[in-house]
Amino acid sequence: MKIANVEAIPLFLPVTVDVLGLDKKTGLSVCLVRIDTDTGLTGWGMTGITEEEVVAEAVNAVAGPAIIGRDPLASEALWHDLYWLLSPRGQTGYASHAIAAVDVALWDLKGKALGQPVWRLLGAARDRVPVYATFGFSVFDREQLAEAAKLWVANGFTRLKMTVGDGALRRRDEPRPPADVLAEDIQRVRAVRAAVGEDIALYIDANCNLDLFHASQLAGAVEDCGISFFEEPITQNDVRGMAELRRKTRIPLACGQNEGLAYRFRDLLAAGAVDVVQPNVVITGGYTQCAKIAGMAAAFNTPYANGGAWSYHNMHIHAGLANGWLVEHHYLAVECYGLIFDNLPQPEDGWLTLPTGPGLGFEPNIDHVRDLSKQPKSRGAGKG
Repeated sequence: MKIANVEAIPLFLPVTVDVLGLDKKTGLSVCLVRIDTDTGLTGWGMTGITEEEVVAEAVNAVAGPAIIGRDPLASEALWHDLYWLLSPRGQTGYASHAIAAVDVALWDLKGKALGQPVWRLLGAARDRVPVYATFGFSVFDREQLAEAAKLWVANGFTRLKMTVGDGALRRRDEPRPPADVLAEDIQRVRAVRAAVGEDIALYIDANCNLDLFHASQLAGAVEDCGISFFEEPITQNDVRGMAELRRKTRIPLACGQNEGLAYRFRDLLAAGAVDVVQPNVVITGGYTQCAKIAGMAAAFNTPYANGGAWSYHNMHIHAGLANGWLVEHHYLAVECYGLIFDNLPQPEDGWLTLPTGPGLGFEPNIDHVRDLSKQPKSRGAGKG
Protein backbone atom coordinates (compact mmCIF):
# COMPACT_ATOMS: atom_id res chain seq x y z
CA MET A 1 0.00 0.00 0.00
CA LYS A 2 1.35 3.40 -1.01
CA ILE A 3 0.27 7.01 -0.55
CA ALA A 4 -1.29 8.13 -3.83
CA ASN A 5 -2.64 11.60 -3.04
CA VAL A 6 -2.53 14.21 -0.27
CA GLU A 7 -4.99 17.11 -0.18
CA ALA A 8 -5.43 19.85 2.43
CA ILE A 9 -8.79 21.63 2.63
CA PRO A 10 -8.87 24.96 4.51
CA LEU A 11 -12.17 25.76 6.20
CA PHE A 12 -13.51 28.63 8.26
CA LEU A 13 -16.46 27.31 10.22
CA PRO A 14 -19.18 29.77 11.29
CA VAL A 15 -20.61 29.10 14.74
CA THR A 16 -23.52 30.70 16.58
CA VAL A 17 -23.44 30.76 20.37
CA ASP A 18 -27.08 29.87 20.93
CA VAL A 19 -27.28 29.59 24.70
CA LEU A 20 -29.54 31.48 27.11
CA GLY A 21 -31.02 33.50 24.28
CA LEU A 22 -27.68 34.71 22.93
CA ASP A 23 -27.23 34.96 19.18
CA LYS A 24 -23.49 35.61 19.00
CA LYS A 25 -21.74 34.86 15.70
CA THR A 26 -18.16 33.59 15.79
CA GLY A 27 -16.13 30.90 14.08
CA LEU A 28 -13.08 28.66 14.14
CA SER A 29 -10.43 27.90 11.55
CA VAL A 30 -9.61 24.29 10.71
CA CYS A 31 -7.68 22.52 7.99
CA LEU A 32 -8.66 19.00 6.93
CA VAL A 33 -6.10 16.71 5.32
CA ARG A 34 -7.12 13.81 3.12
CA ILE A 35 -4.64 11.04 2.29
CA ASP A 36 -5.62 8.49 -0.39
CA THR A 37 -3.80 5.24 -1.04
CA ASP A 38 -3.40 3.14 -4.15
CA THR A 39 -5.61 0.48 -2.52
CA GLY A 40 -8.60 2.81 -2.21
CA LEU A 41 -8.32 3.50 1.52
CA THR A 42 -8.60 7.12 2.70
CA GLY A 43 -7.46 8.66 5.97
CA TRP A 44 -8.56 12.01 7.34
CA GLY A 45 -6.56 14.35 9.57
CA MET A 46 -7.18 17.81 10.91
CA THR A 47 -5.60 20.78 12.63
CA GLY A 48 -7.24 23.85 14.11
CA ILE A 49 -6.99 27.21 15.89
CA THR A 50 -4.58 28.55 13.28
CA GLU A 51 -4.52 30.25 9.88
CA GLU A 52 -6.15 27.49 7.90
CA GLU A 53 -4.94 28.65 4.48
CA VAL A 54 -1.30 28.84 5.57
CA VAL A 55 -1.38 25.25 6.83
CA ALA A 56 -3.17 24.07 3.70
CA GLU A 57 -0.50 25.60 1.50
CA ALA A 58 2.27 23.97 3.57
CA VAL A 59 0.62 20.57 3.14
CA ASN A 60 -0.38 20.93 -0.51
CA ALA A 61 2.87 22.46 -1.73
CA VAL A 62 5.50 20.91 0.55
CA ALA A 63 4.51 18.09 2.93
CA GLY A 64 2.07 16.26 0.66
CA PRO A 65 4.31 15.93 -2.40
CA ALA A 66 7.15 14.73 -0.16
CA ILE A 67 5.27 11.63 0.99
CA ILE A 68 3.63 10.50 -2.26
CA GLY A 69 4.58 6.90 -2.94
CA ARG A 70 5.52 6.20 0.69
CA ASP A 71 4.14 3.50 3.00
CA PRO A 72 1.30 5.10 5.03
CA LEU A 73 1.80 2.63 7.89
CA ALA A 74 5.34 3.91 8.48
CA SER A 75 4.15 6.78 10.67
CA GLU A 76 7.43 7.06 12.59
CA ALA A 77 9.57 7.31 9.46
CA LEU A 78 7.18 9.77 7.84
CA TRP A 79 7.05 11.95 10.96
CA HIS A 80 10.84 12.04 11.12
CA ASP A 81 11.13 13.07 7.47
CA LEU A 82 8.39 15.71 7.74
CA TYR A 83 10.10 17.18 10.80
CA TRP A 84 13.37 17.64 8.92
CA LEU A 85 11.51 18.99 5.91
CA LEU A 86 9.37 21.55 7.75
CA SER A 87 11.26 22.20 11.02
CA PRO A 88 14.96 21.54 10.33
CA ARG A 89 16.09 24.01 13.00
CA GLY A 90 13.44 23.30 15.59
CA GLN A 91 10.79 25.76 14.42
CA THR A 92 7.28 25.20 15.75
CA GLY A 93 4.24 27.19 14.61
CA TYR A 94 2.57 26.32 11.33
CA ALA A 95 5.01 23.48 10.58
CA SER A 96 3.82 21.55 13.62
CA HIS A 97 0.18 22.10 12.66
CA ALA A 98 0.87 20.71 9.19
CA ILE A 99 2.72 17.67 10.55
CA ALA A 100 -0.09 17.05 13.05
CA ALA A 101 -2.80 17.05 10.39
CA VAL A 102 -0.84 14.64 8.19
CA ASP A 103 0.07 12.36 11.10
CA VAL A 104 -3.55 12.12 12.30
CA ALA A 105 -4.61 11.14 8.76
CA LEU A 106 -1.90 8.47 8.67
CA TRP A 107 -3.12 6.97 11.94
CA ASP A 108 -6.69 6.99 10.63
CA LEU A 109 -5.39 5.10 7.60
CA LYS A 110 -3.43 2.69 9.79
CA GLY A 111 -6.52 1.85 11.79
CA LYS A 112 -8.56 1.27 8.66
CA ALA A 113 -5.86 -0.91 7.09
CA LEU A 114 -5.55 -3.04 10.24
CA GLY A 115 -9.26 -3.04 11.09
CA GLN A 116 -8.75 -1.42 14.50
CA PRO A 117 -9.72 1.91 16.10
CA VAL A 118 -6.81 4.26 16.70
CA TRP A 119 -7.19 4.09 20.48
CA ARG A 120 -6.62 0.34 20.39
CA LEU A 121 -3.50 0.74 18.24
CA LEU A 122 -2.19 3.26 20.78
CA GLY A 123 -2.55 0.77 23.62
CA ALA A 124 -6.22 0.30 24.55
CA ALA A 125 -5.80 1.34 28.17
CA ARG A 126 -9.54 2.06 28.50
CA ASP A 127 -12.62 2.34 26.31
CA ARG A 128 -14.00 5.60 27.69
CA VAL A 129 -12.52 8.89 28.88
CA PRO A 130 -13.63 11.62 31.30
CA VAL A 131 -14.48 14.96 29.70
CA TYR A 132 -14.67 18.51 30.96
CA ALA A 133 -16.89 21.07 29.30
CA THR A 134 -15.40 24.38 28.20
CA PHE A 135 -18.43 26.62 28.36
CA GLY A 136 -17.47 29.93 30.00
CA PHE A 137 -16.55 32.46 27.33
CA SER A 138 -16.25 36.24 27.48
CA VAL A 139 -19.41 36.55 25.36
CA PHE A 140 -21.42 35.83 28.54
CA ASP A 141 -21.89 38.58 31.08
CA ARG A 142 -21.46 37.62 34.72
CA GLU A 143 -25.08 36.59 35.32
CA GLN A 144 -25.31 34.67 32.04
CA LEU A 145 -22.07 32.88 32.87
CA ALA A 146 -23.48 31.59 36.14
CA GLU A 147 -26.68 30.44 34.41
CA ALA A 148 -24.67 28.74 31.66
CA ALA A 149 -22.62 26.90 34.30
CA LYS A 150 -25.80 25.55 35.87
CA LEU A 151 -27.06 24.52 32.43
CA TRP A 152 -23.95 22.44 31.70
CA VAL A 153 -24.16 20.78 35.11
CA ALA A 154 -27.80 19.96 34.40
CA ASN A 155 -26.61 18.31 31.17
CA GLY A 156 -24.43 15.90 33.13
CA PHE A 157 -21.04 17.63 33.27
CA THR A 158 -19.24 17.65 36.60
CA ARG A 159 -16.09 19.34 35.28
CA LEU A 160 -16.29 22.87 33.84
CA LYS A 161 -13.80 25.31 32.35
CA MET A 162 -14.15 29.06 31.86
CA THR A 163 -11.88 31.63 30.24
CA VAL A 164 -10.19 34.50 32.04
CA GLY A 165 -7.80 37.20 30.88
CA ASP A 166 -9.92 38.15 27.81
CA GLY A 167 -7.07 39.41 25.64
CA ALA A 168 -5.63 41.45 28.51
CA LEU A 169 -2.11 41.89 27.12
CA ARG A 170 -3.13 42.11 23.48
CA ARG A 171 -5.67 44.85 24.19
CA ARG A 172 -3.95 46.61 27.08
CA ASP A 173 -4.33 50.06 25.44
CA GLU A 174 -8.08 49.74 25.05
CA PRO A 175 -10.42 51.32 27.62
CA ARG A 176 -10.35 48.13 29.73
CA PRO A 177 -6.75 47.66 30.99
CA PRO A 178 -5.55 44.35 32.51
CA ALA A 179 -6.36 45.45 36.07
CA ASP A 180 -10.00 45.96 35.12
CA VAL A 181 -10.10 42.63 33.27
CA LEU A 182 -8.81 40.85 36.38
CA ALA A 183 -11.24 42.63 38.70
CA GLU A 184 -14.14 41.36 36.60
CA ASP A 185 -12.58 37.89 36.27
CA ILE A 186 -12.46 37.51 40.03
CA GLN A 187 -16.17 38.22 40.26
CA ARG A 188 -16.94 35.90 37.35
CA VAL A 189 -15.07 33.00 38.92
CA ARG A 190 -16.85 33.56 42.22
CA ALA A 191 -20.21 33.74 40.44
CA VAL A 192 -19.64 30.37 38.75
CA ARG A 193 -18.45 28.70 41.93
CA ALA A 194 -21.50 30.00 43.81
CA ALA A 195 -23.78 28.79 40.99
CA VAL A 196 -22.50 25.21 40.81
CA GLY A 197 -21.43 24.54 44.40
CA GLU A 198 -18.29 22.96 45.78
CA ASP A 199 -18.62 19.49 44.24
CA ILE A 200 -18.11 20.58 40.60
CA ALA A 201 -14.50 20.71 39.36
CA LEU A 202 -13.77 24.19 37.99
CA TYR A 203 -10.86 25.06 35.70
CA ILE A 204 -9.82 28.50 34.44
CA ASP A 205 -7.97 29.28 31.20
CA ALA A 206 -6.18 32.54 30.37
CA ASN A 207 -5.22 31.48 26.83
CA CYS A 208 -1.71 32.93 27.36
CA ASN A 209 -3.22 36.41 27.82
CA LEU A 210 -1.48 37.37 31.09
CA ASP A 211 2.02 38.11 32.30
CA LEU A 212 3.49 36.79 35.56
CA PHE A 213 2.43 39.88 37.54
CA HIS A 214 -1.24 39.74 36.55
CA ALA A 215 -1.46 35.93 36.58
CA SER A 216 -0.11 35.95 40.14
CA GLN A 217 -2.70 38.52 41.18
CA LEU A 218 -5.56 36.54 39.68
CA ALA A 219 -4.38 33.21 41.12
CA GLY A 220 -4.05 34.70 44.59
CA ALA A 221 -7.52 36.22 44.43
CA VAL A 222 -9.34 33.01 43.42
CA GLU A 223 -7.37 30.37 45.32
CA ASP A 224 -10.22 30.00 47.78
CA CYS A 225 -12.60 29.07 44.93
CA GLY A 226 -11.16 25.56 44.64
CA ILE A 227 -9.72 25.85 41.12
CA SER A 228 -8.67 22.43 39.80
CA PHE A 229 -6.10 23.90 37.40
CA PHE A 230 -5.15 27.26 35.86
CA GLU A 231 -4.50 26.72 32.15
CA GLU A 232 -2.10 28.81 30.04
CA PRO A 233 -1.81 31.54 32.67
CA ILE A 234 1.25 33.23 31.13
CA THR A 235 2.05 34.51 27.66
CA GLN A 236 4.23 32.21 25.54
CA ASN A 237 4.02 29.51 28.23
CA ASP A 238 7.19 31.17 29.47
CA VAL A 239 9.06 28.46 31.40
CA ARG A 240 10.66 30.81 33.93
CA GLY A 241 7.38 32.62 34.55
CA MET A 242 5.41 29.39 34.87
CA ALA A 243 7.90 28.02 37.40
CA GLU A 244 7.75 31.21 39.44
CA LEU A 245 3.94 31.26 39.39
CA ARG A 246 3.85 27.63 40.46
CA ARG A 247 5.91 28.55 43.52
CA LYS A 248 3.50 31.38 44.35
CA THR A 249 0.14 29.63 44.07
CA ARG A 250 -1.60 26.55 45.42
CA ILE A 251 -3.60 26.26 42.18
CA PRO A 252 -2.20 23.55 39.86
CA LEU A 253 -0.88 24.94 36.56
CA ALA A 254 -1.46 23.43 33.11
CA CYS A 255 -0.28 24.29 29.59
CA GLY A 256 1.03 22.91 26.32
CA GLN A 257 -1.90 22.74 23.88
CA ASN A 258 -0.22 25.05 21.37
CA GLU A 259 3.36 23.82 21.74
CA GLY A 260 4.74 22.27 18.58
CA LEU A 261 7.74 20.21 19.65
CA ALA A 262 8.56 17.82 22.46
CA TYR A 263 11.51 19.80 23.82
CA ARG A 264 9.14 22.48 25.09
CA PHE A 265 7.48 19.92 27.35
CA ARG A 266 10.89 18.67 28.47
CA ASP A 267 11.80 22.20 29.52
CA LEU A 268 8.50 22.77 31.36
CA LEU A 269 8.80 19.47 33.21
CA ALA A 270 12.49 19.78 34.05
CA ALA A 271 11.97 23.29 35.41
CA GLY A 272 9.09 22.20 37.66
CA ALA A 273 6.93 24.72 35.82
CA VAL A 274 3.75 22.73 35.30
CA ASP A 275 1.41 20.38 37.17
CA VAL A 276 -0.45 19.12 34.07
CA VAL A 277 0.88 18.87 30.50
CA GLN A 278 -1.65 19.38 27.69
CA PRO A 279 -0.37 18.46 24.23
CA ASN A 280 -3.06 18.38 21.55
CA VAL A 281 -2.85 15.76 18.81
CA VAL A 282 -4.16 18.07 16.09
CA ILE A 283 -1.62 20.77 16.99
CA THR A 284 1.35 19.13 18.73
CA GLY A 285 2.60 16.92 15.91
CA GLY A 286 -0.13 14.28 15.89
CA TYR A 287 -0.39 10.96 17.71
CA THR A 288 3.21 10.03 16.93
CA GLN A 289 4.72 12.91 18.90
CA CYS A 290 2.02 13.20 21.58
CA ALA A 291 2.59 9.59 22.60
CA LYS A 292 6.24 10.46 23.25
CA ILE A 293 5.25 13.51 25.28
CA ALA A 294 2.90 11.31 27.29
CA GLY A 295 5.84 9.03 28.03
CA MET A 296 7.87 12.01 29.18
CA ALA A 297 5.03 13.08 31.47
CA ALA A 298 4.87 9.56 32.91
CA ALA A 299 8.59 9.68 33.67
CA PHE A 300 8.00 12.90 35.64
CA ASN A 301 4.86 11.47 37.28
CA THR A 302 2.96 14.48 35.91
CA PRO A 303 -0.69 14.25 34.79
CA TYR A 304 -1.37 14.32 31.06
CA ALA A 305 -4.59 15.93 29.80
CA ASN A 306 -6.12 17.44 26.67
CA GLY A 307 -6.22 21.21 26.26
CA GLY A 308 -7.03 23.22 23.16
CA ALA A 309 -10.31 21.50 22.24
CA TRP A 310 -10.89 18.90 19.48
CA SER A 311 -12.10 16.17 21.83
CA TYR A 312 -12.97 13.59 19.19
CA HIS A 313 -9.40 13.37 17.95
CA ASN A 314 -7.78 13.65 21.37
CA MET A 315 -10.01 11.03 22.99
CA HIS A 316 -8.10 8.32 21.13
CA ILE A 317 -4.76 9.02 22.77
CA HIS A 318 -6.25 9.42 26.23
CA ALA A 319 -8.06 6.11 25.87
CA GLY A 320 -5.04 4.43 24.36
CA LEU A 321 -2.35 5.34 26.88
CA ALA A 322 -2.25 4.29 30.52
CA ASN A 323 -1.61 7.84 31.75
CA GLY A 324 -4.32 9.38 29.56
CA TRP A 325 -6.78 11.50 31.49
CA LEU A 326 -9.11 14.44 30.83
CA VAL A 327 -10.46 15.34 27.39
CA GLU A 328 -11.75 18.84 26.64
CA HIS A 329 -15.29 19.04 25.25
CA HIS A 330 -15.11 22.64 24.01
CA TYR A 331 -18.53 24.04 23.14
CA LEU A 332 -17.43 25.95 20.03
CA ALA A 333 -15.22 23.14 18.73
CA VAL A 334 -18.00 20.60 19.25
CA GLU A 335 -20.33 22.80 17.20
CA CYS A 336 -17.67 22.85 14.45
CA TYR A 337 -17.31 19.07 14.56
CA GLY A 338 -21.03 18.77 13.93
CA LEU A 339 -20.69 20.82 10.74
CA ILE A 340 -18.10 18.44 9.29
CA PHE A 341 -18.30 14.91 10.69
CA ASP A 342 -20.88 12.15 10.92
CA ASN A 343 -21.15 9.40 13.58
CA LEU A 344 -19.67 11.36 16.48
CA PRO A 345 -20.21 9.82 19.93
CA GLN A 346 -21.95 11.96 22.52
CA PRO A 347 -20.82 12.35 26.14
CA GLU A 348 -22.96 10.80 28.86
CA ASP A 349 -22.63 11.80 32.50
CA GLY A 350 -19.26 13.42 31.82
CA TRP A 351 -17.72 10.52 29.86
CA LEU A 352 -17.05 9.78 26.18
CA THR A 353 -17.16 6.16 25.06
CA LEU A 354 -14.71 5.42 22.27
CA PRO A 355 -15.95 4.17 18.88
CA THR A 356 -15.15 0.59 17.89
CA GLY A 357 -14.97 1.15 14.14
CA PRO A 358 -11.60 1.18 12.37
CA GLY A 359 -9.48 4.32 12.32
CA LEU A 360 -10.92 7.35 14.04
CA GLY A 361 -14.43 5.90 13.94
CA PHE A 362 -16.00 8.96 12.34
CA GLU A 363 -15.85 10.43 8.83
CA PRO A 364 -16.27 13.84 7.24
CA ASN A 365 -19.50 14.43 5.39
CA ILE A 366 -18.08 15.19 1.95
CA ASP A 367 -21.09 17.21 0.83
CA HIS A 368 -20.89 19.39 3.94
CA VAL A 369 -17.15 19.88 3.49
CA ARG A 370 -17.65 20.86 -0.15
CA ASP A 371 -20.27 23.44 0.80
CA LEU A 372 -18.17 24.86 3.64
CA SER A 373 -15.10 25.16 1.41
CA LYS A 374 -17.03 27.50 -0.88
CA GLN A 375 -17.78 29.98 1.87
CA PRO A 376 -15.69 33.18 2.04
CA LYS A 377 -12.59 32.81 4.18
CA SER A 378 -12.07 35.08 7.17
CA ARG A 379 -8.32 35.18 7.70
CA GLY A 380 -7.31 36.10 11.22
CA ALA A 381 -10.70 35.38 12.83
CA GLY A 382 -11.87 32.52 14.95
CA LYS A 383 -8.77 31.30 16.72
CA GLY A 384 -10.73 30.06 19.74
